[in-house]
Amino acid sequence: MNSQYKQNEVSQRRSFILTLMAIIPGMMMVMIDSTAMNVAIPSLARDFGVSFDTLQWVITGYMLAMSVTIPLAGWFSDRLGSAKAYIITIIMFVIGSLLCALAQNSMQLTIYRIIQGLGGGMVQPIGMAMVFRLAPENKKGQVMGMLGIPMVLAPASGPVLSGWLLESIGWQWIFLINLPLGIITVYLGTGYLLKVNSLQSSSSSCGKQSLDVVGLFIAPVAFVLLALSMNIDASQWVLWLLGVIGVILLIWLWFHETRHPHPILALQAFRKVNFRRGVFVSWIQYAALNGSLVFIPQYLQHFKEYSPFQAGLVMSMLAITSGLLMPIGGRLFDKVGIRPLAGLGLGTISLALFLLSQIGQNIGGGLIGGMVGLLGIGMGLCMMSLNTYILQSAPSDLISRVTPLTSASSNLVIPIAIAGLSNFLAIRASARITMAGGNTSLAEMKGYSDTFLLAACIALVGALFSLLLKSKSPTEDGSTR
Repeated sequence: MNSQYKQNEVSQRRSFILTLMAIIPGMMMVMIDSTAMNVAIPSLARDFGVSFDTLQWVITGYMLAMSVTIPLAGWFSDRLGSAKAYIITIIMFVIGSLLCALAQNSMQLTIYRIIQGLGGGMVQPIGMAMVFRLAPENKKGQVMGMLGIPMVLAPASGPVLSGWLLESIGWQWIFLINLPLGIITVYLGTGYLLKVNSLQSSSSSCGKQSLDVVGLFIAPVAFVLLALSMNIDASQWVLWLLGVIGVILLIWLWFHETRHPHPILALQAFRKVNFRRGVFVSWIQYAALNGSLVFIPQYLQHFKEYSPFQAGLVMSMLAITSGLLMPIGGRLFDKVGIRPLAGLGLGTISLALFLLSQIGQNIGGGLIGGMVGLLGIGMGLCMMSLNTYILQSAPSDLISRVTPLTSASSNLVIPIAIAGLSNFLAIRASARITMAGGNTSLAEMKGYSDTFLLAACIALVGALFSLLLKSKSPTEDGSTR
């Protein structure tokens, strides 16, 4: 009897691992591709004989397509079942990748990248919802922590892989490499995901649900307009107009979705105190961490005269340390809950940003790499733990709608934080020029220090606010275990 129990346990563990193997490669493929193109733009501009600004639409079009489909991921998943929806989006992404590799000019490449983005936008929220749903109740933090490793390593390795492919074979292989990964994902998905009952749609419930047509239209348009207002080069009045219309549509979306019986986005989850607080702390983490990360490579290349590759090596410390700490953070979450992890993680991020605000011309790259690694330690402790806490705080029947909501909101918070800190950097650098007696280089360096210090204060606010989170994992009714 005991041996049979052990055999069943081993069989269940093996099935769970194989199911994860059907999900994670697809998520990694999309995340690698999201950052790989950043390195390839100059080469593509030269090969196609077009300007750098024209090729920027290859990235912008992809990002806008993802903004359209992220809000729809929950509805699509509920309609077809998570497993089938995931496989379809992977197939769409692979088809888009093949078309991109066959593109003959910049216009074709932009159009095909949009097709790629339409599939790619839904992969991560659907995949994360499936992993959370499949994870054992007492090991959700541990499993989500393990999921965080590829989520960090994939975007960090994208530029490196892209650079190697560009120099060794050609830009087409940035897209062709997705084909074997996609085929493996589809093969494993049809073999394992389609056999899991909890990942299939309930035809009876789907048939009774009324389609949220208004939300289906407003959500993508609102997110696209807001994304455009922060990512295109246009007149200020155009950007403000797009942003204002986007905000008005978001407000309309809020009132509509909270009243609709079957909304596209599960905004009613915000009625739960634990969910609201968890999301707010997560936003602060994204603003402080992702908002400041863009300035570290700039600082290294501008003031330390590092090459892009050398700056990339320094930044790789973030992926290494966060990847090492995420499984530990996940295990600790299952034992001690979110409060100590969020407080310690954001406190560590605040300390690292404060140290970065003190760097000067004589500080070596190794020491800066250590500070970046400290950022990764803070990120590893709190990022996936917060995501797990947020999902546990939401009603279990809305998980497939909550992951698109959190993905879409983070996609708005990060560019807003980058834009806000960029403006602060420009203002402080301008003010420092007067204080430094016209020494532009010194003024800009001090401007970076002020910006890192502001980001450190934002992270510290998040660490203090995290004390309001429940110390143990919240159950569906809002109580604690």
